[in-house]
Amino acid sequence: MKIRFYNGKILRGTDLEMVNGELHTDGSRITYIGEGPCEGETFDREIDLDGDVLMPGFKNAHTHTAMTFARSLADNYALDDWLHKAIFPIEGKLTEDNIFWFTKLGYLEYLRSGVTACFDMYFKPEGVVRAVKETGFRHVFCGSVNDFGGIDVLEDEYLRYNEMGPLISYKLGFHAEYTTSEDIMKRISDIAHRHEAPVFAHISETNAENVGCVGRYGMSPAKLFDKLGLYDFGGGGFHCVWFDDEDMKIYKEKGLYAVFNACSNLKLASGIAPVHAFIEKGINIAVGTDGAGSNNSLNMFREMYLDTVLSNVVKNDPLAVKPETILSAAVTGGAKCMGLDGCDCLEEGKTADIIRIGMKDPNMQPDNNFRRNLVYSGDPGNVKMTMINGDILYEDGKYLTCDAEEVYKVSSKMMEELIG
Repeated sequence: MKIRFYNGKILRGTDLEMVNGELHTDGSRITYIGEGPCEGETFDREIDLDGDVLMPGFKNAHTHTAMTFARSLADNYALDDWLHKAIFPIEGKLTEDNIFWFTKLGYLEYLRSGVTACFDMYFKPEGVVRAVKETGFRHVFCGSVNDFGGIDVLEDEYLRYNEMGPLISYKLGFHAEYTTSEDIMKRISDIAHRHEAPVFAHISETNAENVGCVGRYGMSPAKLFDKLGLYDFGGGGFHCVWFDDEDMKIYKEKGLYAVFNACSNLKLASGIAPVHAFIEKGINIAVGTDGAGSNNSLNMFREMYLDTVLSNVVKNDPLAVKPETILSAAVTGGAKCMGLDGCDCLEEGKTADIIRIGMKDPNMQPDNNFRRNLVYSGDPGNVKMTMINGDILYEDGKYLTCDAEEVYKVSSKMMEELIG
C-alpha cells in the first residue's frame, strides 16, 4: 500500500530535526520526505495530518511482554522476594497459549503508546511467534538462559528465529549472573564467538547482586562478563544501576548498550541508574520499561521522564540530562541496541515504523519545544497512530489487527485459572 501523509511536521533523521512537509510510504519503506506532493504520483490512501507530528516509533529496549499477567499481582516486594515468592511459582504454570494471549495484551499497550518494537526476554517463544503473525508487531527476542534451562536450545533459537522474516529477530542473552552458572555463561560465550554475536543480560540491578557477584568471583558482573568473553562482539545490559567507573569503561570501550528501566528500579527499591554518568562518558544508551509485573506499566513516556529528572536530582543539577538525549535514546538508541538499523529514524529508504503525535491535545500546547514537551508532558493519549513495517496497526483509538475485547476476556479468564 502506498500512503501519503501531508500537512504536518516530521522528526527527520537521527538528530530528530523538525521539518514541515509530507512523508510517503510504499509497502514497508519510506519513499519520500519533502515539502510538496510528487507530481503525477498516486496513492492508495492520503492522510491529512492537520498539523500533527510524525516521528519514529519508540523502541522498548528491555521488557518481558507476557508478564502482563503479573500486573499489580505482586506489589510491595523487593526484587528477590518478588521473583521467588510471587513470580516464579506462576511462571512455572504458563503454557504456550498463555504466552500467546498475554503477549498480545502487551502489544495492545505498546501500540497505544507508540512502541513499534520490543526487546523481549521470556520463554516459550512459539507463543510469541503466533502473536507476531496475528498482529504484525515487531519483536526482537533476547535469550533467557539460566540454571533452570535454555542453554541447550539457545543456539538453535538464535539461528531459527533470525530467519523468520522482517518482524522477528533474536539476540543471544541470559537472565543474570546470579541465576546462571559460570559453566553456562562460558557456553553462551562459545556460541557468541561462533556467530560473532552480541550478548545481553540483566546486570547490576541491585546492590545485593553486585555484592554477591564480588563474593563469588571477586569482581562485578560487568567485569566478569568481559572476562568470560561475553562482550567480545558487543551487546549490553539491562538496568545498570550499580556500575562503577571500571564497569562503565568496559561498556565504553566495547561499544555496549546500557538500557535503563527507571520505573521498575524505583518500584522494587533497586536504586537509581546514573544516567548522567553514562551520557558524560559517551556510552550507548537505550530505554526500556521492564515487565508489567515490576513496573506496572509499559509506558515509555514515564520512562523517558524519569530517566531525565532522576539524574537531575542525583547530581543536583537541572541540566544533568537533556530531554532531547533521552528521546533519542528511546527511538534511535533502542533501534541500534536491538539491531534494527533500518528502523532508527525517518529517512527515505528506511523502514516505515512511524507514529503520529496529536498536537491538538492540551498537554501538547503551546508548541514551544516539541521534543522537550514530549518527554516532560507527553503521554500515550497523544499517540494517534502506530505504523509498523508500513502497516497501520493502531489508529484513532482502534486496533486494526487485534480484537482488544477478546484479548481482555481471554487473558482475565486465564489469570483466574492460574491463581486458582
